[in-house]
Parts: sequence; C-alpha cells; structure tokens
Amino acid sequence: MPLSDNVRTAIIDAVEQGFPDQIEFTKVLVRFPSIRGKEHEVVDFIAGELAERGYEVDQFDMDPAAIEAHEGGGKITPEHSTAPIVVGTHRPRNEAGRSLILQSHVDVVPAGPDTMWRHPPFEPHVEGDWLYGRGGADMKAGQAQIFFAMDALRRAGFAPAGRVHLQTVVEEESTGNGALMTYLKGYDADAVLIPEPEEEMLVRANVGTLWFQVEVQGKPVHVREMGSGANAIDAAYRVVAALRGLEADWNAEKGDHRFFEDLDHPINLNIGKIEGGDWASSVPSWCRVDCRIALFPGIRAAEAARRIEETISTFAASDPYLANSPPKVTFNGFFSEGYTLEPGSEAEAVLGRAHQAATGEELQSFVTPGYLDCRVYQLYNRIPSLCYGPISENIHGVDERVSVESIRRTTIAMALFIAEWCGVEALGD
Repeated sequence: MPLSDNVRTAIIDAVEQGFPDQIEFTKVLVRFPSIRGKEHEVVDFIAGELAERGYEVDQFDMDPAAIEAHEGGGKITPEHSTAPIVVGTHRPRNEAGRSLILQSHVDVVPAGPDTMWRHPPFEPHVEGDWLYGRGGADMKAGQAQIFFAMDALRRAGFAPAGRVHLQTVVEEESTGNGALMTYLKGYDADAVLIPEPEEEMLVRANVGTLWFQVEVQGKPVHVREMGSGANAIDAAYRVVAALRGLEADWNAEKGDHRFFEDLDHPINLNIGKIEGGDWASSVPSWCRVDCRIALFPGIRAAEAARRIEETISTFAASDPYLANSPPKVTFNGFFSEGYTLEPGSEAEAVLGRAHQAATGEELQSFVTPGYLDCRVYQLYNRIPSLCYGPISENIHGVDERVSVESIRRTTIAMALFIAEWCGVEALGD
C-alpha cells in the first residue's frame, strides 16, 4: 500500500535531520583502506555499528568448499579475502510485511599511485557537491545509506513491519563470493536492494564476468642472440590479439541479447595486469597476463571459459613457437553469469514511487556492462534484485567521487522504499 502523506513527510524529514551525520559516517568508512584481504577492520567496525543499533548480528567466514561446489562460485586463490561476512537482522514485533535484503560491499579496488590523486585517496573530503575518496562511491556511500535509511525510519517513529537483513560482504570486486556466501548461509527475502552508484537509475540487465590468467613460457637467450630464442612477452601479445578476436565475435552477437542491442560495446576484455621477464638484456622466459572479460546473460560461465580456452589453444596451434609451448590458462576469480531484471515487478513499482517522491522524476532503467552482486539474488534466491544508487564519477579510477546531493536524494528514496515495501509499525505500540 502506498505511504500516506504524513508518513512520507515524516520519513523525508528524518533523512534530512540525519544527513550531516551520514556524510561524516561515509567519511569514516572511506578512511578504512579496505582493499582485498585488508577488510577485517572495517567489517569489525560495521559489526559494532549493527550491534549498537540493536540488530541481531551474525558474523561468519567464507566456506571455500561450499563456494567451490556452487556453479556461481568464483575461483578461490591465495589472494582471496579471509575477512568475514556480517549480517544484521531487524525483526519486527509482528512480521506482517514483506522481507528485504539491503546489501553493500566494503572491499575496494587499489588506489594506484597517490601522486595521481589531488588528495590522498583514503583521506575523504568534500568539495562543492562531491565527496572524494577511494571507495566513497563504490560503495561506502551505499553502506552508509543502508544504516541511515533504517535510522531515519526509527527517527520518524517507525520500524519496518517485515524482516530486514543488512548484509555487508567482501570479494565483490574479485569473485562475488561474499554475496554468494550469504545465499549459501540461508539468507533470503522477498526482494533485495543494493545501493551501488548507478546514476539514480535501476539496473535492468548486467553482464557476467570471468577472470583468467594466461601464462606463456619463452626460450631465454642473451639479447644479442634473440633470434635463436623466444620472447614470452611478445608471444603473450599475440595471445592477447587472438582474445581480441573473441571479444569482437561476442560483441557481434549483441543483437541476440535483449536489452544489450543498443550498447556500442557491451563485452569488454580488459588486460588488467601483465608481468614478465627478469632482465632488460635477456629474452624473457616467462610472462603472465591477467584478464577480465564479460559475457551476456544466459551464457553459462563454464561455456564461456571453454570458448576462451579453445580460442587460445586454436591460436597457439597456428603459432610457430606456441604450437610447441602452449600457454597455460587459469581461471582465478570471477566465474559468474549475468542476469536480467524483468520489468513489471511490484518491487520495481515501489522503488519507482519512492524515486518519484525523492527526485520528482520517473525512475529510469539502463544496462551496465560491469559486475554486480545482484546476480546472486536474481539467479539463485530468485527474488527481484534492485540495484539503484547515487551519481558518481571515476569509480576504479583516480579522484573517485560521489555526489552529496545525489546521496541525499537516493537515501530518501531508499527509506521510502523500505517503508512501503516492508510496511511500517509504530515504535512503542
């Protein structure tokens, strides 16, 4: 049932009252340099904040065996985070409303050289409408929104009438195993909302993602005799060229995939890291290339992996050197499939009303060629999975920033969504 004017006004006012504290809380989160494997401190902080607010707190570790046994599990490597997952649960006095998962991730990507940033990346600051800092947009602003949207309901004198799980995960930037672990642990609801920085729009469809590493072995000789050797780095370049051909082939199929037809280049192969060789005057004997590639929804991760292996082996067989020294391919992170959020769900309609009330505009949707944890809830929990959050710039880049006013608007929309989706009960009744 749509919210009454009085309830809507009370919630909006409550978000506004708490907003200065919300921005300060976001800054606190950004100060944790929670790159992969170093999220323990911020997870402990989140657990403490959940407990202080009176939520039922569950903190648990990843289960590698369970993850590896699941088709959507990312590949576990020594670099995989050991930080726990933490879930805070709100239980109403009388569970009369629909249940909800609110999820965020606290792992962030490396900042790169500090000298490229206008200010140190983990020292957040506000200039004009922008809050700067690594992870501020992706997605510690969203983590703060989850807390403060729920806080606003309480400040307005209400609590959700349905069960709400506030889930904080890691590994979103590398495997997606944190969100998958909440599913494997048994957490479920009638819908999920993830406030990733998605330009105040709803994500309609999202690609799957594979991470893989290609290792090439060369034949080392002194550079003066390089014609008698085999340069592993040069050979790796040739393998990358073959993979570019696969990327082009997959992009040529975009017309067969609903919602992706109008995107210029939905399938992106990224050569994210390359290392090799030991000496400038020696023909390099080794090279490793770390890659990421997308896949359309409906394409199985295992099938895409087979195509990658087949592309590399077919090319290697035609290469004079690699035919006798084939590259090694290892899948070492994301092994996830894409998803589509079909239009017309009640959850989307409720979010649309909340967005309209917060912004004065109709909710728009779009397609994004990046990874999102919504894939777990859409594919495996099989619940409406809403990814919607503030306007940002330069995520994964230098001077990452998120719009303060957009945080305000989307927090209002989130609080209104929670209230209508779950229903509300008055505190103290």
